[in-house]
Amino acid sequence: MGLFAKFVSQTRKPEGVLGKLMINGMNGGHAKLADWGMTFLEGVPASDIAELGCGGGRNAGELLRRYPGARVTALDYSALSVEKTLRYNKAAVAAGRCSAVRASVETLPFENGAFDLATAFETVYFWPGLEKCFAEVCRVLRKGGRFLICNESDGTDEAGLKYEKIIEGMKCHTAPQLAAALSLAGFSEVRSERHPEKPWLTVVAKK
Repeated sequence: MGLFAKFVSQTRKPEGVLGKLMINGMNGGHAKLADWGMTFLEGVPASDIAELGCGGGRNAGELLRRYPGARVTALDYSALSVEKTLRYNKAAVAAGRCSAVRASVETLPFENGAFDLATAFETVYFWPGLEKCFAEVCRVLRKGGRFLICNESDGTDEAGLKYEKIIEGMKCHTAPQLAAALSLAGFSEVRSERHPEKPWLTVVAKK
């Protein structure tokens, strides 16, 4: 595997020196995408938020800013991502509004109905078994809770399919594929939006 492939593969689970470099680039590189995705949360109330696949912690911080009365629990199975998220949001951590845990979405370490909003930015590409993982998200949401998925690839774009071939375990899903898995996992309503100029995709599901 060449250096480029090794570096981009760090998007899956950042580790070591290359992982630190990847995490440092995630916060800035994904900011516009994440902010666009968050516009579809307007009018959606939340007091307890789960940020799944937290990366460098920037999106957890943005959720804290947009929901000033909420608590955000960030989760990632990369130890580097958890550490970076805690550092990035150290003021909110100190204030008791933010925490971060290392775990897998396959088995979320949360009680049933613990959250009213869950988010996943640039991460479901790597989730092992969408229906199973989505069912876990559904479990930890309260009735009426929302699950926001935001991807840079809509599952059909050339760039996304290129990286899918390079990064082991990566799968770019289309809106219908995500909607089908969400419905099977127990979500009652699913709405998808595609960026008018880019292959960005946002999906909002309601429990």
